[in-house]
Amino acid sequence: MLTDQELLRYSRQILLQQVDIDGQLRLKNSRVLIVGLGGLGAPVALYLAAAGVGELHLADFDTVDLTNLQRQIIHDTDSVGLSKVDSAIRRLSAINPEVRLVAHRTALDADSLAAAVADVDLVLDCCDNFTTREAVNAACVAAGKPLVSGAAIRLEGQLSVFDPRRPESPCYHCLYGHGSDTELTCSEAGVAGPLVGLVGSLQALEALKLLAGFGTPLVGRLLLIDALGTRFRELRVKRDPGCSVCGSQHG
Repeated sequence: MLTDQELLRYSRQILLQQVDIDGQLRLKNSRVLIVGLGGLGAPVALYLAAAGVGELHLADFDTVDLTNLQRQIIHDTDSVGLSKVDSAIRRLSAINPEVRLVAHRTALDADSLAAAVADVDLVLDCCDNFTTREAVNAACVAAGKPLVSGAAIRLEGQLSVFDPRRPESPCYHCLYGHGSDTELTCSEAGVAGPLVGLVGSLQALEALKLLAGFGTPLVGRLLLIDALGTRFRELRVKRDPGCSVCGSQHG
């Protein structure tokens, strides 16, 4: 059950008929893995902790750098040089001490990633490289866990939800294939801070919808964000029957 303190803390959220006490209880009993605590993972972690998701598993092997602070709002100047996981834990504990925090401070290999995904109900891909995204997607497909995937670079963002529990849902590999060897990172191409905040906030919202059971998630849809012109566009994405990750021969 929810305590009196929890009823008060989450009262504005509970007032939403789509959430109510039942939805808040589902959030309290949920476990979520956040892969990456940078520009996307920062708002994701902050909003999910504030919303009362019961257990957050935080995965990042990097340390806080001064160049991160322009967009990674979970960290501050005093965090420079610290593990991003430890910096995030300090901030999240201050925001909501009721949330249980599980640390993954080293890079996840195939076995540890599979174990980390198996331990949670939902995964948020907030990393900044294609190799990790592919590995996270494969682990989610294998474990049958929903994946909320976001990306942002320069002044463009993308967002989608891949849910292997739904037979019609594509996976990340259906959409992006084997990616590109020339993929740029934010350190090479730059990125606007509010843009990653926007994409990360939308990722957090999609996660809350899936966990609490309300609304229509972005399954089978890719949201494209053009920050320069303040335009949003949506593309339909179908599952690839021949996909080497989630295709029928692998299901």
